[in-house]
Amino acid sequence: MANTYSQIYLHFVFSTKGRSETISPEIEERVWSYIAGVAKHHGMTPVQIGGIETHIHALVGIPPTMSSSQGAKALKGDSSYGIRREFPGMSNFGWQDGYGVFSVSKSAIPSVVNYIKNQREHHSNQSFEDEYVALLEKHGIDYDERYLFD
Repeated sequence: MANTYSQIYLHFVFSTKGRSETISPEIEERVWSYIAGVAKHHGMTPVQIGGIETHIHALVGIPPTMSSSQGAKALKGDSSYGIRREFPGMSNFGWQDGYGVFSVSKSAIPSVVNYIKNQREHHSNQSFEDEYVALLEKHGIDYDERYLFD
């Protein structure tokens, strides 16, 4: 083949440092938009960004030259710097050290978009911790409970 063709979608999940409730409903849309801008700046295609006070979900398309760890570093690093700078009272803002990343097929994008859009409703009856473990298990990812939530 003379050309390279790809379609790579990743669903990133990461929480605020210590799962503190720092992304208030009053600013969340601006934060999600800011993160979408960070994704675009790094050559990713934001499909859906959302979450609640304690964590985010980012469904993005990435180029074949970008690893998932590079994508996470860009999203988390640039957005935490920008949030500290752009949002009053958030000068100490930060994301947790780790993250979850899950591959998404083109056919599953609508359901993942819907899942992200309905985070507030979803978390009325499930904690972030339970949601995260369920995602890990759904995707068959081995994990050590000692290191999930530090």
